[in-house]
Amino acid sequence: MNENLKNAQNLIDFIYDSPSAYHVIENSVKILKEKGFIELNLGEKWQIKKGGKYFVCQNDSSLFAFVLGTSEVEETGFKIVAAHSDSPTFKIKPSPEISVDDKYIKFNTETYGGPILNTWLDRPLSIAGRVSVKGENPLKPKTYLFNIKQPILVIPNLPIHFNRTVNDGVALNKQVDMLPVAAVVTKEINKENLLATKISEHINVAVEDILEVDLNLYDFTKGSIIGLNNEFISSGKLDDLAMVHAGLTAFIDAPISKATNVLAIFDNEEVGSRSKQGAGSPILKDILNRIAFVQGKNEEEVQRAIYNSFMVSADMAHGLHPNHPDKHDPVSRPVINGGPAIKIEGNQKYTTDSNSCAVFEMVCKEAKVPYQKFVNRSDMVGGSTLGNVSAGQLAIRSVDIGNPMWAMHSVREISGVDDHTFMIKALSSFYKLN
Repeated sequence: MNENLKNAQNLIDFIYDSPSAYHVIENSVKILKEKGFIELNLGEKWQIKKGGKYFVCQNDSSLFAFVLGTSEVEETGFKIVAAHSDSPTFKIKPSPEISVDDKYIKFNTETYGGPILNTWLDRPLSIAGRVSVKGENPLKPKTYLFNIKQPILVIPNLPIHFNRTVNDGVALNKQVDMLPVAAVVTKEINKENLLATKISEHINVAVEDILEVDLNLYDFTKGSIIGLNNEFISSGKLDDLAMVHAGLTAFIDAPISKATNVLAIFDNEEVGSRSKQGAGSPILKDILNRIAFVQGKNEEEVQRAIYNSFMVSADMAHGLHPNHPDKHDPVSRPVINGGPAIKIEGNQKYTTDSNSCAVFEMVCKEAKVPYQKFVNRSDMVGGSTLGNVSAGQLAIRSVDIGNPMWAMHSVREISGVDDHTFMIKALSSFYKLN
């Protein structure tokens, strides 16, 4: 297996082992600890030293890792790669069991982010996330990560015989059409506590001690490498776990540099980032300031460190669609396996400007990696991402980039095998800069 296929398979494995944002962080922590990183706590005193490798988590769903540079932080600043741990999905509501004519049990859910709804129909689904249970201190409940690891749910389509115009397009109602079926009712099933009973069996905690859950659905089918020449990656959650994996891979193997290298994995990007673990919060600013303050820096030196920093906001991009090329800009149309796409938007939904764009172009050239440019059609409004949200908290030079992909927010997305290695090499080159 060549390097590109190996990196692509590693990504597929990482995604399969990360069915929720909480599992993304758990698996990232395992990788960091294997590389000698030391965990810090936001609520405790920090002791750090130059060349030291550290990380800190927030809410179990976001992570901030850093390698302290050898130079003074106010002189060389921070080199940051940012990505996000969450993906569009369906969240389990409280007391989710709904009985249908006393024959079936389905679960009550709500959409998280903007999933392409019809792609979730008729697929084997499962549940994963975090469970909070009774603890000795009411302010500190115990938490468990939970993953059933078997296909227990399905959202069934309506047959064409009941909807003859289905192939002309159908508007799916999130409360009516998108509720997953869990079981056939039997005498042995606890209809009122079906999910809690399943959770209790998995985490070995009494049902009455289970207080609340943060659980989401996920496609149980593992991703794969496809295409006549094995050129595509087919998987859920490529947006944005492909960038998490590329950033993490580059970060852990980067040599210690003069500047302080940082990897920021935020949560809740898909719903606007306005949470304590999202890019719209002061969490990254607080951590960067704290790194400087713990080293004895004063307020001016902290500000110098910030203004000598640079951030790569890494979130997937739209690749030229083979069936709808008309949806793209007539000139800047990045293609899958053509290299990372630099995302540009005149109204600053992306933070890229000529200065930051030039930085990333030179990074790619240094890494001998091809790169492309992405802009929206002038008559279509695109989405924003981590860069412009975090800019509201930190005035850091920033560029928005991502690998081209198809079917963003589908339960099954497509990206390029070669592109994943291109991105790892580009981010590795960035982290090596002095």
